Amino acid sequence: MGIDTLQKIISGSDNIVFFGGAGVSTESGIPDFRSVDGLYHQRYRYPPETILSRRFFDGNTAEFYAFYKEKILCLGAKPNDAHKKLAALEKAGKLVAVITQNIDGLHRAAGSANVLELHGSVYRNYCRDCSRLYDVSYVQQSEGIPMCACGGVIKPDVVLYGEELRGDVIQSAIAYIKNADVLIIGGTSLAVYPAAGLIDYYKGGKLVLINRSATPYDARAHLVINGSIGETLGQIAV
Repeated sequence: MGIDTLQKIISGSDNIVFFGGAGVSTESGIPDFRSVDGLYHQRYRYPPETILSRRFFDGNTAEFYAFYKEKILCLGAKPNDAHKKLAALEKAGKLVAVITQNIDGLHRAAGSANVLELHGSVYRNYCRDCSRLYDVSYVQQSEGIPMCACGGVIKPDVVLYGEELRGDVIQSAIAYIKNADVLIIGGTSLAVYPAAGLIDYYKGGKLVLINRSATPYDARAHLVINGSIGETLGQIAV
């Protein structure tokens, strides 16, 4: 029943917005943070949330990069059925935007064009001194701390704990959500703010939640599907 209802909702709209979290990419082999096997439940010298903070980056840059290169850069991961179907829905003129909390670039790799990356992307990196841009391969292949030709430290264009989300990206996300006919949320527990608070801007009546576990917003949804986001969207006809 859930898939049939979802199919009818998608077939009947050409103004769909998708908002996704870590669960969208776990099916591509990228670990999330809060599940039983996620990064927050693994043991390191420092907790991952400490390592992935701006304060730690500034004060322990070498250790930050040792963790970042080993655990965050998953460059061999490939788009799964969720990424691919969302790209197909955009190409078909039904999906107008993908809003993601992920930094892995898999939505773009799958072919989605209008992707709002709330937390940035590992594929963009810049010198903190001169703003020169570097690709991810330069960062990955650098020994120790990636350094710019000018001598400055290179930082990934990702939002670390203690940093604010980019205002222009947030405003664009709010605009898309406000104007959406259908809002599909997948692969997120809706526990991370301020990103999770974006759902409050949706005033439509077709809120769809697809997640393996319950979320605080289930009671507000028109349709809740507890299951795999990839398997669920994989069954949808474009």
